[in-house]
Amino acid sequence: MKLIGNSIIVGVWTLASRVLGFIRDILFAAILGTGPVAEAFLVAFALPNMFRRIFAEGALNLAFVPIYARKIAGMDDPDGFVSDVSVNLAAILLLLVMAAQMLMPFLVLAMASGFIHDGRFDLAILYGRVAFPYILFVAIAALLSAALNALGHFSVAAAAPIMLNVFFILTLTLVPLTGIEPGLALALIVPVAGLAQALIVFLALRRAGVRITLRRPRLTDDMVRLLHLALPAMLAGGVVQINLLVGRQVASYQEGGVAWLNYADRLCQLPLGVIGIAIGIVLLPDLSHRLHANDIVGSRRAFNRALEACLSLALPATVALMVAALPIISVLFERGAFDAADSRATALALAVYAAGLPAYMMQKILQPLYFAREDSRTPLRYALFSMLVNVAVAVGLVAALGYLAAALGTALAAWAMVLMLGRGAAGLGQATRLDGRNRRNLPRIATASLIMGLFLYGFIHLCGDLFVQDTVRYAALCGLVLGGLLVYTAVCAALGVWTFREIRILFRRRSHTEP
Repeated sequence: MKLIGNSIIVGVWTLASRVLGFIRDILFAAILGTGPVAEAFLVAFALPNMFRRIFAEGALNLAFVPIYARKIAGMDDPDGFVSDVSVNLAAILLLLVMAAQMLMPFLVLAMASGFIHDGRFDLAILYGRVAFPYILFVAIAALLSAALNALGHFSVAAAAPIMLNVFFILTLTLVPLTGIEPGLALALIVPVAGLAQALIVFLALRRAGVRITLRRPRLTDDMVRLLHLALPAMLAGGVVQINLLVGRQVASYQEGGVAWLNYADRLCQLPLGVIGIAIGIVLLPDLSHRLHANDIVGSRRAFNRALEACLSLALPATVALMVAALPIISVLFERGAFDAADSRATALALAVYAAGLPAYMMQKILQPLYFAREDSRTPLRYALFSMLVNVAVAVGLVAALGYLAAALGTALAAWAMVLMLGRGAAGLGQATRLDGRNRRNLPRIATASLIMGLFLYGFIHLCGDLFVQDTVRYAALCGLVLGGLLVYTAVCAALGVWTFREIRILFRRRSHTEP
């Protein structure tokens, strides 16, 4: 209950961030559409985000949490460890930012070589140089957030990313009134938002009693052990970014392709962030503490309940996004510079991405099983194979499918990765085995999701015209979402997946999940 309750806390804040992100994307689509300024900014903003996922979320955090949890348990100067990691990370990132300023044309070329023959290339270089210092602030914020999570404080770390969307929304709202070039204004606000995020998390960590001291970077024994774990994870994170890079390269040769994939991916990221990432964030420190205490029974229970919670939300989300892709996209984005043709193209990408959604989420549940044991090499091997799958599909099918080949390659690579992670996890001991409740409930969850999908299909078939009428389309989308949610919940309850008593207990205990 505590693990799921903490996941709800993270998920609620993540949901708030994603809702603001949708408002941001709606404004972005209305003002910039899928034109050259929009695509140039999307590629430029993807650059610091790519390095953030490699250096922070994709590597250091996964390696940092198990070591930090051990130091907390043994009272082995955890504050000094956080200080050492922070100053070393900052030093590395400063060098990275300086190098990126000089190498920006080559970075943009690597991200979207299709831009080189038009004005998007120079715009992306300009925006990239302005926005890239964001990596310094947001990576430090991610590291400090991992320390907060390891201490059991999840709210502030989950809420801090909201700052980026708040700054974006304010900028997009004010830009039409000021006459400032919108792409440049957005690029300028990116590092400012990163600094605000880092300050919020730093202050929260101080309130939690952690004291970070400035010191010169040094290679301690703890740093050597951290690097030993982080480097394979960093390479695995790099493989994931190569997968995304391949997709952008494929899409950059079709006008509008980069933007269509971006809008579709943003929608797919909503359930992934609210469910999969939220549970994974909470599960890693929980498993680390339990495995250090040799609590196999507790570890197995935590893993099974996390997997059940993940799939009970991932499967219906997948069905809903595949069945209702076009109504969702058209209602949310079709206005201003974003027309009906853009809606159809983006909806196709969303349906393909959604096919891989359960795999994306299960990765977040399965990977902590390895990192909690301080094993980062095995996920790297699996990530390398998934990269080959992605490249083969995206490049091999681009002539037939165009930009959709990139989405299909991403989805199939995710399934290849999760199948390997699941097979490898079977050899990690009793903590990874499915319990009786999961063996009983997972088929029932799949059945409820399919029944909900039939309801959504019928609703769209009967009320399809409502989704294109300005006066009622928002109400129609709300009715579609709420109707699907009620049908799924009712079928799950009827099949015995959960009881309302369990839900009441969960929410009654939620207020006690954080120290």
